[in-house]
Amino acid sequence: MIERVCVAGGGVIGSLFAGHLGRVCEVSVLTRREEHAAALERDGLRVSGRGDFTSAVRASPDPRALPEPDLVIVACKGVDLEAVATRLEGAFPGATVMTVQNGLGAEAVVGAHGAWPLVSSVTFMSGTRHADTHVEYILDTATWLGPYRDTTYEQCEQIAELIRSSGLKAEAFPDLRPAQWSKLIFNATVNAVAALTRLPHDFHFAERGHPGDLGHLVHDLVDEGKAVAAAAGVELGEDPWEMNLLATRRGHRHYPSMLEDVEARRPTEIDTITGALVREAERLGVPAPLHTALYRLVRAKEAGYR
Repeated sequence: MIERVCVAGGGVIGSLFAGHLGRVCEVSVLTRREEHAAALERDGLRVSGRGDFTSAVRASPDPRALPEPDLVIVACKGVDLEAVATRLEGAFPGATVMTVQNGLGAEAVVGAHGAWPLVSSVTFMSGTRHADTHVEYILDTATWLGPYRDTTYEQCEQIAELIRSSGLKAEAFPDLRPAQWSKLIFNATVNAVAALTRLPHDFHFAERGHPGDLGHLVHDLVDEGKAVAAAAGVELGEDPWEMNLLATRRGHRHYPSMLEDVEARRPTEIDTITGALVREAERLGVPAPLHTALYRLVRAKEAGYR
């Protein structure tokens, strides 16, 4: 049984996991800042939006100050992954570690810092972080997970059941790659386009009635990503174009993480998302000129505000 969970990362996704799981098991949060940890220990973690509740959590920037967990959920952004994995090195030897990053390669980064059994996952849920102790739950889509190193599908299903019992959605797969690649193509397209246009993910991403509509570019980017997946021998779990259409029909203005990063003049996850797709295309000898152009443009945009 999973009785204790440590969430490494106190951003939107980490807070959503910690807040919900705090209702069904003992939860700790590995934070980056001491003042963040102090606020969580004092006030708890409030989740609003699709519910309104506050969970008590333990918190510290030092993993040695936290209780030994059964499961560690690494929920930081890709740009922070190496630093978080380094801090976890030598900690929690009896835990299973689950990565929840966009793009490809998070498992290898974490796995290089410890011999933990590893579970790979991607999540489609989203929210808005209002404060160190308050996150709003907006998009109630699922977390997908599967075995990676020294773990089984049955163990992944146990983790998925724990997540579901907390009020979140989750599904385990014997092989995560089809789901992981669907999310990669969707994210590499939508996040990069949003970062460059500064449009939220709304109806513009699906419109194709006029030759100048943005949906044409989005569709072509998805097709380019599908060609890379096919060359990698991955049969996609879901069609990224259909995922895009479904998301734009939900009726709310979703702000992808790269758009939020650009508006806040922060580093984006372009290297771990679109960059991962471009590198795979190069490795496999598949042309990906559109994704390559977006990759370089977002990097240039970052250089402009740095």
